[in-house]
Amino acid sequence: MNRRLHVGLGSCLWLWLVVSGVDIAQADERLIIEAALDRQIVEPVLAAFAIENPQIDLDYRDRSTLEVDRRARSHDSPPDVVISSAMPWQLALSNEGMAQPLDAPEVDQWPAWAQWRNEVFGFTFEPVVMAYRLELASHMPPPETHRDLLDLLTHYRQWLDGRVVSYSPRDSGVGYALLQQDARYTPRMWDLIAAMGAADVQLETTTQRMLEGLSDGRYWLGYNLLGSYALLWAQTHPDIIVQVPNDYSLVLMRMAFVHRDAPHPAAAKRFVRFLLSRRGQHILAGQTPLFSVRDDVVGPYTAQRLRDQVGDHLYPIPINATLLAFVDTLRRQAFLRRWDREIQILSE
Repeated sequence: MNRRLHVGLGSCLWLWLVVSGVDIAQADERLIIEAALDRQIVEPVLAAFAIENPQIDLDYRDRSTLEVDRRARSHDSPPDVVISSAMPWQLALSNEGMAQPLDAPEVDQWPAWAQWRNEVFGFTFEPVVMAYRLELASHMPPPETHRDLLDLLTHYRQWLDGRVVSYSPRDSGVGYALLQQDARYTPRMWDLIAAMGAADVQLETTTQRMLEGLSDGRYWLGYNLLGSYALLWAQTHPDIIVQVPNDYSLVLMRMAFVHRDAPHPAAAKRFVRFLLSRRGQHILAGQTPLFSVRDDVVGPYTAQRLRDQVGDHLYPIPINATLLAFVDTLRRQAFLRRWDREIQILSE
């Protein structure tokens, strides 16, 4: 009798929640996020979500872009939400059916240029920058454009040999994507790569490692760093100068989606909706250096404020089908073969 009573009360409670429109995420109690985004950077957003959803146990896993992509493809233990700055890989996952559409008011209000098929959403607006040690300026004019960087590598090689750092396109998805985008805007990209090879460029897999190397003096000049990390680092490291290139500056977007096989889909949808909401974007704009996308929020880090400061030099990487070509296996192999050839021949 008691067992039947408990079952009946449980069924009534579930029906009441549905009729009342209460999000059933309350029953999930867990949320697994695979992300290529440093937790310390996005912590204000995670903390705010946790306060508003105390019933959800948030399991946030910070990994490299390529590792996030690999785990998103795992059939054994798929995550709930996937976040990455490797935009081509995120779009490819969606194109292969790994993402599920999100039907919500926040999606209806989201700009078309920052989403794909109501499945994948670019929720940050981050400039790609150069950074250098202050002492560099006592030996050479600091670079303001990509052409300046090429000139420095050509004429001041004796000072820069072994002291230039950038992403490894082989080991970093975002590093590879940025170089592919560079090729769209500068016809001398391969000249720049060859010059970096001649200067014995050092390669890292994260912007954080580049910044650490700049601060401890191993590197003097960094190329294609994520501005969100670099600008925050420079606030507490006055010897590091961040330069948004004056000729063009790529802008990447962290892209998030709910996994097709999310084990906790209600909690996953609630989290992505929070990222796109005015509340979530307000936290991004005011408490993180990730730059919000929405134009109805105010703060030191917004896309509109960045446009006002930099002007027409910003070139956002578009979320469209052109990104899919960059993850084509043959194209990627051809690109990396040429990369190896340019780096090795001129560095020998």
